[in-house]
This record gives sequence, structure tokens and C-alpha cells, in this order.
Amino acid sequence: MTTDPREKLLDLVQSHRVTAVIYVAARLGLAEWLRDGPRTVDELASRTHTDRDALARLLVALSAVGICSRVSEDRYLLTELGAGLDGAAERSFKSWVIFEGYMLTRRWDGLLDSIMSGKTAAQLQDVGDNFDLMARTPEHVRIFNEAMTDLTRLVTHDLLQAYDFGTISHLMDVGGGSGELMGAVAREYSNIKGTVFDLPRCADAANQHFGRLGLSDRLTFVAGDFFHAVPTGAEAIILKSIIHDWDDERSCIILENCRKALPRKGRLLLVERAMPESPGTDDAGRSCAMSDLNMLRGPGGRERTEREYYRLLTESGFRPTAVLRVGRFNLIESCLVEAARDA
Repeated sequence: MTTDPREKLLDLVQSHRVTAVIYVAARLGLAEWLRDGPRTVDELASRTHTDRDALARLLVALSAVGICSRVSEDRYLLTELGAGLDGAAERSFKSWVIFEGYMLTRRWDGLLDSIMSGKTAAQLQDVGDNFDLMARTPEHVRIFNEAMTDLTRLVTHDLLQAYDFGTISHLMDVGGGSGELMGAVAREYSNIKGTVFDLPRCADAANQHFGRLGLSDRLTFVAGDFFHAVPTGAEAIILKSIIHDWDDERSCIILENCRKALPRKGRLLLVERAMPESPGTDDAGRSCAMSDLNMLRGPGGRERTEREYYRLLTESGFRPTAVLRVGRFNLIESCLVEAARDA
């Protein structure tokens, strides 16, 4: 490991090259071709329709970052790390890699403009918000939804380990997209009924997912806009990676609509990253700081500290009752203020 600050700075500023290398590997489907064992450069070049010499150089770079390893002069083996690029893997992260390499890197090219102006990429183009801008290109919507599924899958195991959903008979996932989280909860808890509430464009993907899981009898999709209203009927609402998309004013609108939808003894489960009170250089702190800038450039929200989430919840009529660590995320459980008074 280098100790020269200039070399460390060089490594940091060149890290975008690593993103590009992993993105290209995902687009070429190299993990899928390597999943059954080592292959030669010639075999991989033939399968991926790439230039043999150029692919060989890419494979060297992929070995350098740990995605694959060279087992002989021209044969490569997929590593455990690289297996996450296999779209068929149980915990695949391929869709997020494509989202990061194809859409987010372009967005971040304009970070200086957002720092100078305080505006998102969409606002700088005179568009209401990033989601409106993305909706103009159906392919971008598809890539985004698949990436969000990957990110949800990353935290689902930790969430199910950390929180007992067994006392909930009807759970609603507000902003639940294609239903990845709700499907995972319903598979783990056979007593639970679930509703995914999101924009109409998510309906087909969610209903297809429920069908594949064999859970269409217990899970439903309801279309709507959480800025207007949230449906009633559930005794608990979960919001995962939703509030960080929005500024305080719009976040409070969402939370207040959730409060109105819940019964008196209802629960709100907020799953978000928690920004450290002081900047840190560990992986979790760095990831949170970068996500915060992604919110600035993208939808216009921000990553918040635990204290800031408490303030938002309190201003919206909730009383936080518990905080659980869920991987790199926190789960904040809250009850309604009027229920807390009764207790």
C-alpha cells in the first residue's frame, strides 16, 4: 500500500477507470461465460464478439481489481467477487453495475455545475425533478428499476435478520417499486399480507415478480403518488431509500401522508443510510458521503444523520421508538405521536 500522498491521490482520482472496467465486464456478460469454470481468452473473445487482444488486456485489468483471476497464461477464472456480475446469481449486483456505469457516471460529469448552483441535473435542464427527466426514456426507467432491485436485495437479508415482521398482518411498502423487498418479507413470513404502493409504471414488474414467487394471493400492487396520498388498510408502512431522495419539505409531505394512512397504533419503518455526525474515512462513511452527493446531483435529496431523521419524523407526527443496524443502513421504527401519548 502506498504511503506517498501524491500516489494515493492519483489512485483516488483514477478510480473512475475501475468503474468503467467493471461496467464493460457486465455488459459483455463475462461472468455468465465464466460461471461454469475457467475459459481461455480465445473462447471468451469468440463468445463476446470482441477483439482478442483488447479483451486480453481487459481481463488483466479485471484480475487486478479482483473480478477474475488468471489460472494459466491465457485462461481466466471467475472470483467470488466477480460472481456478483452474473445476472442469474441469487444475489446478483449486475443491474446496479450497469446503472452506475451507464447512467450515474454521466450524471456525475456535471457535479461541478450542481456544486456551483445548488441545483440537480434535472433542474439545470429546467425539468421538475430527476424522475420526470428519467421517465422520458423508458430504457432508463427499466435500468433504474432493475438497479433498485439489486440494491434492495443487498440489504434484505440483514433487514430480515434485524427486525421481526411476525407481529404485522398487513405491511405496505411505499415506493416499493417492483416488489423485491415485499416479496422477500412475504416469503419469510407466511402470515403476512402485503401491498406495494408506487407509480403506475412499476405495476407490471411488481405483479410479474409476485407471480414468479407464487405470492399473488397475498401481495398486491396499488398505483398512486405518495405526494398526493397513501392508501389506508395496512397496520405498518415501510419506506426504504425513499426519504433520502427528497428535500425536507417534500420528505415531510410523504411522511405526513403515511401518518394519515396508518391506524392509531400503526408503525412506520424507515430504512435509510445514516450519515455520520462527523465525516469518516471508513468504507461505510465514504459510501454515505458519495451517496449524499448523488442525491444532490440526482433527485435533490440528501443523506441525513440519525438526529436529522428523528427531527423529520417528529415534525411529521411520529415518535421514533427504536433504531436497528441493518448492514450499511439503519431501520428506525416509529409510532404515531397520539399513540405514544396513550401509552
